[in-house]
Amino acid sequence: MIEPLVLAEEKGNKFVWLSIDEAEMDKGILTNQYLLTVKDKGILMDPGGPLVFERVYDTMQKFIKPEDIEYIFLSHEDPDIVSGLSLWLSYCPNAKILISDLWDRFLPHVGVDIKINVIRIPIQGMEINLNGDELKIIPAHFLHSVGNFHLYDPITKVYFSGDLGAAVFPAGKWYIIVDDFEEHKKYMEGFHKKYMANRKAIELWLNQIQGLDIKIIAPQHGSVFEGENVKKFIDWLKSLDKVGLDLLEEELNSRSA
Repeated sequence: MIEPLVLAEEKGNKFVWLSIDEAEMDKGILTNQYLLTVKDKGILMDPGGPLVFERVYDTMQKFIKPEDIEYIFLSHEDPDIVSGLSLWLSYCPNAKILISDLWDRFLPHVGVDIKINVIRIPIQGMEINLNGDELKIIPAHFLHSVGNFHLYDPITKVYFSGDLGAAVFPAGKWYIIVDDFEEHKKYMEGFHKKYMANRKAIELWLNQIQGLDIKIIAPQHGSVFEGENVKKFIDWLKSLDKVGLDLLEEELNSRSA
């Protein structure tokens, strides 16, 4: 077990990466789970499915009581994000789920009563109050999912980016903090070119984050960007001329030629 890491701590807010178990590296796609505490209340971000539940739950309790989790934030609908929700609601009885209003109706398939447990995020995003801290839910549609959102805490200045920034490592390779960006970007390129919808979606997201003071970007897969690597990552995204449908059209046309 790799121990949890406090990524940022400021004015009573604490943003935590919730550990990882090396055994998970052989069982599926590696995922990052995060906790933001504002004094004695908290929000979990993309807490994951049954595969990681025990590890994430035990680690979380080092920082907060389960009954003090007020929100569970879901960036989108993938099973590595939502499939453990019935477990989480059993152990965190006061938690409300934050999810796109395009995806909430699918939650009964993972055992969630959407009449009492769900706060629906509108397409333009929203703000939520956690123990006096106004958190921003930022639209990131089609990166990679329709109804995709990120979460930003203006106190710690940490930006949770969901699948944006994801990296896919070769066997035996992994680290939580990006040190060498030039080396790291080769682990991101294939994923972003295949899973991000198109260049327009990236441009719309870039417009959404203008003016935000971001010190750390924390993705759901891969590694965390700090300091100068935040700017390097955003600049790298700006440099991607074609992703997703842009490249698919070229590939389909080349095959039919």
